[in-house]
Amino acid sequence: MITKIGFPKLSLNFEFNRIAIKLPFLGGGIYWYALFICLGVILGFLYVAGEDKKYKGNYDDILNMIIYGLPASIICARIYYVLFRFDEYRGHLLDIFKVWEGGIAVYGSLIGALIVVLIYCSVKKLSILHYFDLAAMGFLIGQAVGRWGNFVNGEAHGGVTNLPWGMTLGSSPITYHPTFLYESLLILIGFSVIHLITRKDKKYNGFRFYCYMVWYGIVRFFIEGLRTDSLYLFSTGIRVSQLLSLLLVIAGIISLLYNAIKRKNLSKNAF
Repeated sequence: MITKIGFPKLSLNFEFNRIAIKLPFLGGGIYWYALFICLGVILGFLYVAGEDKKYKGNYDDILNMIIYGLPASIICARIYYVLFRFDEYRGHLLDIFKVWEGGIAVYGSLIGALIVVLIYCSVKKLSILHYFDLAAMGFLIGQAVGRWGNFVNGEAHGGVTNLPWGMTLGSSPITYHPTFLYESLLILIGFSVIHLITRKDKKYNGFRFYCYMVWYGIVRFFIEGLRTDSLYLFSTGIRVSQLLSLLLVIAGIISLLYNAIKRKNLSKNAF
């Protein structure tokens, strides 16, 4: 379970045991990937809890959403992955439950988490868009940190490149796009920009979420085009994540424009 990664033109070499803590169960132990995901969740939770406090939110509501949302995210992330690679599991269905062997998808986890937030807010009579805003910022933190789990695993990389920051895997001299790094850095930029422009004025409920849709959609669309392990829409040859990213960007832009026009008209009427 050793991963060897190098950046030859930068004179950097790394060697990792993918298992951080060895145990006689859980597929042999706790993986670094899982620890990065957990770190992302914790940092995202701390940020979200702090932001919600500004608007006199209930700490227990945030905690409950995390408690319900985590298992839902994992389940949906696995379902999403298996759905578009079902041929690999058709003959051995029990392997579907072997999550420790890899095979989860970010978009699936987002869908699961948002469903939980939607249901929870509907039941508790809370502002759905307010908590979607918070969830979006938490997602950005979690995704930026979680991508480093892909680095340790030596996965989710792009195609061959001769760029100075190209990375090698194992003993092969071939260098690939470190797409995990691209995505992590671009997501951090998106988080920083959205945070700064809404730090003192959140504009309106839903603004951060719509910005997230546009920014993450654009980032993921181009990153997915570089990757070599994409999920495809059955036999169409269309990358599922690119299709969803495009729809996300369109929906986000429409939502931002609609609210901008609506707020402008309200200002005119008030004047």
